[in-house]
Amino acid sequence: MSRKKIALIGGGQIGGVLAQLAAMRQLGDVILFDIVEDLPQGKTLDIAEASAIDKFDVSVKGTNDYKDISGSDLVIITAGLPRKPGMSRDDLLSVNAKIMKSVAEGVREYAPNAIIIIISNPLDAMVTLFKKVSGFPANRVMGQAGVLDSSRFASFIAWELGVSVKDVSAPVLGGHGDTMVPLVRYASVNGLPVMELLERKYNDAAKAREVMTAMVERTKQAGGEVVKLLKTGSAFYSPASAAIQMAEAILRDEKRVLMVCALLEGEFGVNGYYVGVPAILGANGVEKVVEVSLNAEEKALMDNSVNAVTTLVADMERLGF
Repeated sequence: MSRKKIALIGGGQIGGVLAQLAAMRQLGDVILFDIVEDLPQGKTLDIAEASAIDKFDVSVKGTNDYKDISGSDLVIITAGLPRKPGMSRDDLLSVNAKIMKSVAEGVREYAPNAIIIIISNPLDAMVTLFKKVSGFPANRVMGQAGVLDSSRFASFIAWELGVSVKDVSAPVLGGHGDTMVPLVRYASVNGLPVMELLERKYNDAAKAREVMTAMVERTKQAGGEVVKLLKTGSAFYSPASAAIQMAEAILRDEKRVLMVCALLEGEFGVNGYYVGVPAILGANGVEKVVEVSLNAEEKALMDNSVNAVTTLVADMERLGF
């Protein structure tokens, strides 16, 4: 049986880690594309030269030519610029929309049957634009954000409670940004409600709520916290790991229920917008959006997050995309 082919568009920090993780997990042959001459070739040569150590036999190659992504089963897109000092939201949106339009045209031409995972920011707008330009069906175009946001939320809970993060489930819905919705009520440690465990730890319901509120806020600002510490870039290890988890679920048809930026067609009362929700990922991409019941408070937070997404998409359309 021939190996799967994975194309990575964007040879920056995330792209390099994606190539390494995909190779180490032997998910398929990897092609790393970037417009900068020799950059993807250098990164992939470096990774490939560790194959004897990391014990992988898949091919890892770099290219500056879209033709080399031909026949890809899966495409992960990280192409785009990070926001720089003095750059407005519109500036970032405009620059990255131009890049995404070009990427979508390249992928449409050379990998028309691929499933697409987008990491580029502003995420909800970039996924929307890719689908519009490519014309691909909704199940084959998705964004990565919720897996990462949920991992961050779960990590903070595990550290607070002193438990293994392997046992923590902490879903985060909504748009990728300050309006994301960590679902406190659904957060659990091996099925046990996190709030109950916090209340037992502090023997004080008010203190437990205060600690949880702080973890929710930290989750919302987690990307910014990393940017502030790095000073010259943004997170790349964790976003790459998150996208690889999605890629593995698709390529190995695992039917994982993961938080995915998926096109909603009536689910959660939303129609025609990409929003972070639980979804089953398998060989056909987004195979089903999984609806969960939200109480009045959660619904209000979700509506607020969806409004932020609709505003972002409207801004992108106003800029001519």
